[in-house]
Amino acid sequence: MTFLTIKDAMTQSSGEVKLHGWVYRSRGSSKFRFVVLRDSTNIIQCVIDKSVVGDDKFSIADKLQLESSIEIYGQINKEERAPSGYEIQVSDFNVVNLCKDFPINKGDETTEFLADNRHLALRSRKNVAIMKIRSTVFGAIHGFFRSEGFFEHQSPIFQSSQAEGGSTLFEVNYFGKPLYLAQTWQLHAEAMIFALEKIYCIAPSFRAERSKTSRHLTEYWHAEMEVAWSKFEDIQDYGERLIKYVFSKVLETNLEELKIIERDVSKLLPIVEKPFLKMTYDEALKILKEKCNIDVEWGKDLRTIEEEALTKLYDVPIICSNYPKIVKAFYMKEVPGNSDVVQGCDFLAPEGYGEVIGGSQREEDIEKIEKRLLEQGETLDAYKFYLDTRRYGSVPHGGFGLGVERIITWICGLDNIKDSIAFPRTMLRYTP
Repeated sequence: MTFLTIKDAMTQSSGEVKLHGWVYRSRGSSKFRFVVLRDSTNIIQCVIDKSVVGDDKFSIADKLQLESSIEIYGQINKEERAPSGYEIQVSDFNVVNLCKDFPINKGDETTEFLADNRHLALRSRKNVAIMKIRSTVFGAIHGFFRSEGFFEHQSPIFQSSQAEGGSTLFEVNYFGKPLYLAQTWQLHAEAMIFALEKIYCIAPSFRAERSKTSRHLTEYWHAEMEVAWSKFEDIQDYGERLIKYVFSKVLETNLEELKIIERDVSKLLPIVEKPFLKMTYDEALKILKEKCNIDVEWGKDLRTIEEEALTKLYDVPIICSNYPKIVKAFYMKEVPGNSDVVQGCDFLAPEGYGEVIGGSQREEDIEKIEKRLLEQGETLDAYKFYLDTRRYGSVPHGGFGLGVERIITWICGLDNIKDSIAFPRTMLRYTP
């Protein structure tokens, strides 16, 4: 008789079962002990009857505390009054590890205490549900790009130049030479599209942002794509279809987990069912002024407060495009006929979740790129390999980066991005 998961035992619904897991709750009397067992699949109530297991075993059961690991043998039956609708009448059990004084007791802990004990707090049903949704999201991203004919490709984590602004670089000592942790794969990815044409990657990125907000991590997972022969509209289309694909997979796979974390699924359905809203930066400024009484000076990037106000007006993401060149990266292509504006876009999620994708059509003109780099105080020698991609067979191309934790935070309706990753890294948090 092999060990079953709780989910498989519930599918069996009757007969003898053998399970192992951890004590989720325990209560009882002098004759019965009710142990709620948990594993990665579900929870189930187990009834330990003193008259069945005997005095010695019952005295052990009486000592079972939260998170003790045990093996259970018994008969499973439907029981509507039990937490998950099933119950096991225990014929025997073995204690694998008798846990004493588990430090986390529901409702008694501060946010900081739970962060310090994140390695233990991950066992909660809410955190388990979020991590399952996270797994679905990662699988869906891979599934989407592979179904679209993209090749998976990785770029180096150690890099010699910046791509997203020098103020957010993490410098590392690389055998006595200063290098930087990757902010993005993009510069190296742009070299690879001349070989593979359509590529994607999911990898960690690092931003040394001195931010203590609920929307930033210093180490996060970045889903990025780059494609040759693209138009700006293609990049926006890929982004919309990717988000729809991810949401549809979560709704297909994780309804039970969404229920556990009490996420309102009705707020997720429009993302799959309705087209995203498109507007330019200029149109966004006009809407902010007329509908939100927020006046943004032209040329200023949209801050979190403006993004939140704008997105709360709609139930689907906004694809905001044609930003001022001054607030965007050096590699973004100018809008034809307007050198002050670039073909860059941000996907702004509803409910105030803000930017989840940033993308652009890339500039293929080497002279314009060199000019932008020099204007930003960069040395051209540091970008020699990148500039070579424009010297030798340059073609129209573009791509985007998606913050995976931001998507998970939005899907799960979380208040803080730190809850979307197992071990968050922030300006102040680097352990456990």
